[in-house]
Amino acid sequence: MNNLVENYDVAIVGAGHAGCEAALACARLGLDTIMFTVSVDSIALMPCNPNIGGSSKGHLVREIDALGGEMGKNIDKTFIQSKMLNVSKGPAVHSLRAQADKQEYTRRMRRVLENTEHLTVKQAEVTEILAEEHKIKGVKTYSGATYLTKAVVLCTGTYLKARCIYGDVSSYTGPNGLQAANHLTDSLKKLGVEMYRFKTGTPARIDKRSIDFSKMEEQFGDERVVPFSFSTNPEDVQIEQASCWLTYTNEKTHEIIKNNLDRSPLYSGMIEGTGPRYCPSIEDKVVKFADKNRHQVFLEPEGLYTNEMYVGGMSSSLPEDVQYEMYRSVPGLEQAKIVRNAYAIEYDCINARQLYPTLEFKEIKGLFSGGQFNGSSGYEEAAAQGLVAGINAAMEVLGRDMLILDRSESYIGVLIDDLVTKENHEPYRMMTSRAEYRLLLRQDNADLRLREKGYKVGLVSKKEYEYVLWKKQKIEEEAARVENTFVGASKEVQELLESYGSTLLKNGSSLAELIRRPELSYRVLAPLDKKRPQLPQDVAEQVNINIKYDGYIRRQLKQVEQFKKLETKRLPKDLDYDGVNGLRIEAKQKLKEYRPVSVGQASRIAGVSPADISVLLVYMESYRKGGVHKEVDV
Repeated sequence: MNNLVENYDVAIVGAGHAGCEAALACARLGLDTIMFTVSVDSIALMPCNPNIGGSSKGHLVREIDALGGEMGKNIDKTFIQSKMLNVSKGPAVHSLRAQADKQEYTRRMRRVLENTEHLTVKQAEVTEILAEEHKIKGVKTYSGATYLTKAVVLCTGTYLKARCIYGDVSSYTGPNGLQAANHLTDSLKKLGVEMYRFKTGTPARIDKRSIDFSKMEEQFGDERVVPFSFSTNPEDVQIEQASCWLTYTNEKTHEIIKNNLDRSPLYSGMIEGTGPRYCPSIEDKVVKFADKNRHQVFLEPEGLYTNEMYVGGMSSSLPEDVQYEMYRSVPGLEQAKIVRNAYAIEYDCINARQLYPTLEFKEIKGLFSGGQFNGSSGYEEAAAQGLVAGINAAMEVLGRDMLILDRSESYIGVLIDDLVTKENHEPYRMMTSRAEYRLLLRQDNADLRLREKGYKVGLVSKKEYEYVLWKKQKIEEEAARVENTFVGASKEVQELLESYGSTLLKNGSSLAELIRRPELSYRVLAPLDKKRPQLPQDVAEQVNINIKYDGYIRRQLKQVEQFKKLETKRLPKDLDYDGVNGLRIEAKQKLKEYRPVSVGQASRIAGVSPADISVLLVYMESYRKGGVHKEVDV
């Protein structure tokens, strides 16, 4: 019998991208924190794609950084190629994406963790969550050691009862052949936690020396690299970059896959878990998009230390012999040597509707949850949830107000709201289309939106916060100056307009009116703006966007105003929905199941109609004026 008992403020279970952010947040806020991992070699592991960011995910990384998280800083120190995506479109969908040196990314994050005060890293498998009377007491490990804590954050990723599968080969391991965690699920079920079984997958890794790059299109990084972190000096990220490569599947590839579908565990019934719709395997793509005769294949280096190349776009769980045949049908991969086979991975996760928007379990006080364990997919989604769960675990211990981000102020808010409010029957992936207010939630203004919150929590320094206040002031001053600076139809003005294919002036115009023309910008008009002050690039960028999209931004701000009205109408935890006359039966059932914290959240639950919301609003108004039901804090 193991009699070891230790005391900590917070325990973090898991050391992936969610666990790292949660642990750093708690420790940096001065709490004695212990982070458990089945292997210290798996800290900040990137078991799938070797990149951070991408469409909408880049927004999440910027927001993590604005709140005081580590992911943006870590990728800025360890990237090997960087590219701003969607630059031909509007600023709302611009997204930064960087190829990572996988080993360096892990190494640097581990160094940061191991050198953070108040943080202990422990290699051990947590097998039991200790709780009494719906309140967290601590955790127990496989060895029998007990760790008493005031809060616990679960960030188990894809490790719970994990099973890796390709063809008829099945092994009970976590990603990359690491040890699975096979005991914690049973402990959670005993506490009444509802579990799901999800699936994700990864493509093969191929030896670079066996690839014929002459048959592929070389993909370069940006000439001028933009950092992820608002704290990173842009000059520090201007490095020599590695290349990626683009090729395509073809009809022969698709024929090989179709002929072997009966050997795919996805279609044979061997895999029970639900896979991600927006990151499908190549088998799924061929079946679901039968009209397409080719799909993109993106070859990405796993790092500067290795010859392994990641075959993006060809995730699979087909048998080994079929994998060889399939990959070798792709131009440039005819002689491909597989270093690691593609595989699917099944794992246990939770129904995230059991969580408050703070990511605390509704039925177990002090137990928080973040990352893929909440039914999401992706490093960035995991890190964002880990940060919020970690912050709120710390707030719980410190007796301070919790951090709740709503849909109108951040992509993180959209992500968490979708997870805890909507029915997710597959791994959730962030996309720009999920954010209703995406023109306001751009990656370029994440610091303006969220730095203050990070500062109030205690993860953003006074210096960083003061810079944001100065930046806001400069943006407002410069935008006002440009609105009130006029130019006439002089020769210089007309020549500049003509050079950009812009309509010539008949009378005078403000610079702001000219900036609003699609072909012109704040930067382009610099020669006409003789009194323009010297401003940092990030300030100039905001001035340009705010002026150019002024009408759209104003319209979206009005929508947010309406949204906020419903979000601020709080619902009591103990509200008796059966006693609310006029609610439909389905609405009563859903509201009792979800226990929404506000009328706004209630309005987003499937099965609750606008008419039900009207009934709720009338009900809450009558009780606020002296009814029998008393509103309580949530």
